[in-house]
Amino acid sequence: MNQEILINAQHISRYYGALAAVDDVSFEVRRGEVVGFLGPNGAGKSTTMQLITGNLAPNMGKIEINGFDILDQPKLAKAELGYLPEQPPLYRDASVDEYLLFCAKLNRIASAQQKSALDNVKQRCGLTEVGKRLIGALSKGYQQRVGIAQAIIHSPAVVILDEPTVGLDPIQIREIRHLIRELGNDHSVILSTHILPEVQATCDRVQIIHHGKIVLSESITGLSEKMQSTQTIIALRHPPASFSEIESLPGVDLVESAGDGRFNIHHHPEQNPAEEIVSLAVHNAWGLFELVPHRMSLEEIFVDITHEEFDEALEVETP
Repeated sequence: MNQEILINAQHISRYYGALAAVDDVSFEVRRGEVVGFLGPNGAGKSTTMQLITGNLAPNMGKIEINGFDILDQPKLAKAELGYLPEQPPLYRDASVDEYLLFCAKLNRIASAQQKSALDNVKQRCGLTEVGKRLIGALSKGYQQRVGIAQAIIHSPAVVILDEPTVGLDPIQIREIRHLIRELGNDHSVILSTHILPEVQATCDRVQIIHHGKIVLSESITGLSEKMQSTQTIIALRHPPASFSEIESLPGVDLVESAGDGRFNIHHHPEQNPAEEIVSLAVHNAWGLFELVPHRMSLEEIFVDITHEEFDEALEVETP
């Protein structure tokens, strides 16, 4: 991967009165990265996107897009940006070709290069066959493709996509995700979404913002390690009256009943007691008929992190 930094946000804050919507946030995105940007409603996600795109000015901090300061050199910085808002800025009564040609002119693409830029972006976004059709007559999936096409027609260094698959059917979602992964080969991509599986399917790294602060910045590989099994679910036909033998196994923290002869064994990630449990079950004739490791999902990690931060805030504020 090219390690060139294309987004460099350092100590940015944005206040609305006394409220810090974004509070001393710093992060970098490199060429070739697709970064998932997550956060609950009101966390500061949309404000951060507006700061990066230059639609809002930070009260403090610095943002550079491909080396250009977005406050000191706004035209140069914004020329390096492509943006797809949640509601694509489409003209429904224009054809795909008319609209994209208009976008090429808005982005100051030279007249001699406009046709090649148009053909290239239509090919990349799967729009070659619908160039003459009215945008309003296209499916939602194709309209999203047109929205992405307008964001990348000028070959920007940075592409920001806000909820690009909302309202699409499963086939359209798969196609757009494939397109996003392809964009990550040539650009820095920030994907703002509420759909957690989308992050795992398309992103190299995930950032979670909560109460205006970045509370997690982790690679998908690192997340996979966090999501490793910390519970083992067992089912027994003849469960014992006491689980003291299992509770005494190395790494086991807790055994709790889940009903119907099933039990959750909580243990340290690096000490899975599955083999010892099988041996005990056979030796004691417990009738073991199910043993399943439970892996944390990204949703569980997201909820744990945001709830922990919320609980800590309550503890600080409680007199």
